Amino acid sequence: MQIVANGLRIEVDDQGPVGGDPLLLIMGLGMQLSAWPQALVDQLVALGFRVIRMDNRDAGLSQGFDDAGVPNLAWAGLKYGLRLPLQPVYTIADMAADALGVLDALGIARAHVCGASMGGMVAQHLAARQPARCKSLTLMMTTTGARHLPQPSLRVRAALLSRPAAAHPEAVVAHLEGLLSVIGSPAYRPDPAQLRQRLHTQVARAWRPQGTARQLLAVAADGDRSALVAGIRVPSCVIHGDADPLIPVAAGRDLATRIPGALQDIVPGMGHDLPDALLSRFAQTVLRNAARAKG
Repeated sequence: MQIVANGLRIEVDDQGPVGGDPLLLIMGLGMQLSAWPQALVDQLVALGFRVIRMDNRDAGLSQGFDDAGVPNLAWAGLKYGLRLPLQPVYTIADMAADALGVLDALGIARAHVCGASMGGMVAQHLAARQPARCKSLTLMMTTTGARHLPQPSLRVRAALLSRPAAAHPEAVVAHLEGLLSVIGSPAYRPDPAQLRQRLHTQVARAWRPQGTARQLLAVAADGDRSALVAGIRVPSCVIHGDADPLIPVAAGRDLATRIPGALQDIVPGMGHDLPDALLSRFAQTVLRNAARAKG
């Protein structure tokens, strides 16, 4: 369903009992709400949560910003390297306001929040700036953005910034398969046929690379959130794979040390994805962290 949140049309999926403990899931760069596996949602609902997934602005079926044009990422990367200011179309803080607007539109005063990758950056802003609205915080495969942290290799960066050979669905799916083969979990490789079917479903729903470029610029412009996360006072947990090639595990460890009282779950063999074999572990970790919340 579509709702108006923070003045934008945001696509939302709301599952579980209305009286369940609200849990907002925020996905990463260019990803759709359907990138949160339905099997994970089912497990979370069975644990008593009302699970709310959302398409971020400029992704999935939510409102886009195509009128703003496509940023020159090469030029932005040069400016980032020279520590010159970037001018994104919107900010990560704006995206956090969208998430808060989703809760407002659904009449939810307080919710547990779980963000993955860029979604974890959005969640950091939400928890730090609106602690009264956040019961607990789970951050998956994400970072403070501090420059001293290890960065992805040139091979990984090239895979992230590459484009499909053509615009038709088969080429897009092949491109995504290649990307996931680079950043995915080495110990939890998916079944190729199942992965391909899942990607075909995702691409049929939406494929918006221009929005991904604008989101990527927002990530770069957000800079170092170390001081921001140091002010988080809600029960927090960091989940990170020790084989993550996109956001190396040092970033997850650093994030956990900077949030007061944060728990951490470093997962052996996990990369930058959500393997089916780990979904139960993720659900139980969210539950344990949520149990630390008051009220």
